[in-house]
Amino acid sequence: MAVYTEISLDQAQKLFDELSIGQLTALKGCSGGIENTNYFATTTRGEYVLTIFERLSFEQLPFYLQLMRHLALKGIPVPKPEANAENQILFSLANKPAAVVNKLMGQSQLQPSEVHCSACGNALAQLHLAGLDYELEQANLRSLSWWNETAPVVLPYLQTKEQELLQSELAFQNHIAQSASYQALPRGPIHADLFRDNAMFDGDQLSGFFDFYFAGTDTWLFDLAVTINDWCIDLPTGALDFARTKAMLNAYQAVRPLTLVERQLLPAMLRAGALRFWISRLWDFYLPRQASVLQPHDPTHFERVLMQRRDNEFPLPL
Repeated sequence: MAVYTEISLDQAQKLFDELSIGQLTALKGCSGGIENTNYFATTTRGEYVLTIFERLSFEQLPFYLQLMRHLALKGIPVPKPEANAENQILFSLANKPAAVVNKLMGQSQLQPSEVHCSACGNALAQLHLAGLDYELEQANLRSLSWWNETAPVVLPYLQTKEQELLQSELAFQNHIAQSASYQALPRGPIHADLFRDNAMFDGDQLSGFFDFYFAGTDTWLFDLAVTINDWCIDLPTGALDFARTKAMLNAYQAVRPLTLVERQLLPAMLRAGALRFWISRLWDFYLPRQASVLQPHDPTHFERVLMQRRDNEFPLPL
């Protein structure tokens, strides 16, 4: 949620007038995240988030925005895009795509306990099942094909040991993706970026998930693995925390039990989730875009996570 496109209060007010959601009293740029420009907006009617999309196109965005609406109408706690009188939810601001959603209450839990991990696992499974009848499809834009395209771009910036790790893990994931077991994994719409800072809590109660702009059609197991890699680890080392991992997996499986193939491939998907975010953070770190507010993430964190998943057998509580 960096700020690449600066918007005045008057510019934003025109869109808020079209949405009939009150008079703007405050508009503040957000520094977290990388992909889009985001503003916290306060109006006489409530709290909202204004997003200006910097990479996603007008043609791509209906998948994300309609997915959020679909999930919200199914009772999943996610932001619901605001619509105008013609029921449109995608707009143009500063000649770029834009949308406004309601702001979730509470705050992110950056040091989650077993209780928070359990709530997250339960809601993630409900999200997956709620997407079963979602009609739009769009591939996960940060899946294996993107890793294969991006790895050669970042490789020259790395030391020999890092290059070897990246190349060997990429070869492993290409091998896994070609297997019959992988092809049999259940799939559907996934969040694909469900980190701790993309969820909100009111105490121990989950308020909801947000930032669906990496979503896509992919395996549910990959989505679960990405989430475990952020919620259920020791941050300094990247090692999995058994108790939190167990809490998340038990809560997820209480709603949607994993298949035998999913149980077998979870270690490989934990590696895949670490690789995906190591590559994207390398890309953002070495090839950054200019922004007036921007906080790039440290790529070495997911290098450590990947090495932990690759080098250490972990007794997954399945």
